[in-house]
Amino acid sequence: MWRIADYQRAEAPTTEPVTKFGGQPSWLTEPQWPLSASWGTPMRFVCQIALDPELAGDSPARLAYIFVTHADHGRDADDFDPDVILPDGGENAVIVQPGGTYDGPTAPLTEGPTLYHKDGSPAEYTVELIRSDDGADEDDDVIGGETVQHDLPGDGAPWRPLLRLATNWTPFYLNLGAAPVAFAFLSADGRAGCLLVEDS
Repeated sequence: MWRIADYQRAEAPTTEPVTKFGGQPSWLTEPQWPLSASWGTPMRFVCQIALDPELAGDSPARLAYIFVTHADHGRDADDFDPDVILPDGGENAVIVQPGGTYDGPTAPLTEGPTLYHKDGSPAEYTVELIRSDDGADEDDDVIGGETVQHDLPGDGAPWRPLLRLATNWTPFYLNLGAAPVAFAFLSADGRAGCLLVEDS
């Protein structure tokens, strides 16, 4: 696994296919911006994660893009949809490119809602990653890692851990509950993904 040791604020838009949080996706093929099942509006882009064979196996995938339905900072917080925490609730998505599969509705948008700071200013961060074969603390944000027990969709086939994000401690704002931890996974063939949020 890789521990996110530091979030580094981007001074200019990052368009390379690297791991980053916020900004706009660096699409590798045609844009596939996922839409909220409840509102029909574009989900908020959280991050993209550069994939290597350890994360994606033999899949041709090179980037995974993570999205959630999230109230705009001008929208009432009561509009928060609890289905965002479910991997099959239609309110979050993991898009994999190239060669990925995603069953939900999408739009061919190159730009859309992204992360922001609590003052409303846009947020974009690259990350410093440190290899951590000895594990990580439960509050650490990590990419990859050991499989843990979760109630995930499918026929019981294993899912590869992709991201663990303790959203209360990030330098950007992400309202997913009181003390939420977001978990993203890739399917065993590396062509699909899912996301869930566990809240205390």
